[in-house]
Parts: sequence; C-alpha cells; structure tokens
Amino acid sequence: MPVYASLSHVLAEVLVDVLRFVESSDDEQMDPDDAVKVLEGVAHVVGKLSSEQRDELIELLGTMAGAESDPARRAFLEGFPEGFGLLADADEGEDADPDAV
Repeated sequence: MPVYASLSHVLAEVLVDVLRFVESSDDEQMDPDDAVKVLEGVAHVVGKLSSEQRDELIELLGTMAGAESDPARRAFLEGFPEGFGLLADADEGEDADPDAV
C-alpha cells in the first residue's frame, strides 16, 4: 500500500481515478448525460478554488504525472489542469484583452 505525503495527495489520486473512469466509460457503464454532469460538476468546483489552492493542485498533479509509469494515466494527469479549468483564470488574467467584448 502506498504511503502518501498528505491528505491532499490521497484525495487527488482518488479524484483522478474516478474522473478517468467517468471520462472513459462507455454507454453501458455509465449514462453519457450523467458522465457529463459529473465532469462539469468537478470543473465547476475546481473553478472556485483560490489561486493558491489552484497552484497547489497543479503542482501536485505535476508531481503525480512525473511519478506515473502508466502512459495513459500520465497523459490524463498532464491534461487535467487545462481540461478541468485550472489554467483558465490564470490565463484570462494574463492575456485578457480589456477591449474584448
């Protein structure tokens, strides 16, 4: 059984595993509408994190990806920040066009 550095790490591992299952489920395993609701719900909650919490999660996901031996899981971990909106607020703050409508 692995030893985790923190509760945050354990919860991130579980969250990633659940979301990978939901994202990869076919119609017989999970209703597609329910899958979308779960994924959007997580993205919504993650979008409400403070910038410090967001940075902590991004760093943790990077650490997890670096230690991951399964290429598919590593790719999911690497894509998580963008896919679940962790980078959106940071990007908007840096690249926002004040004249954009």
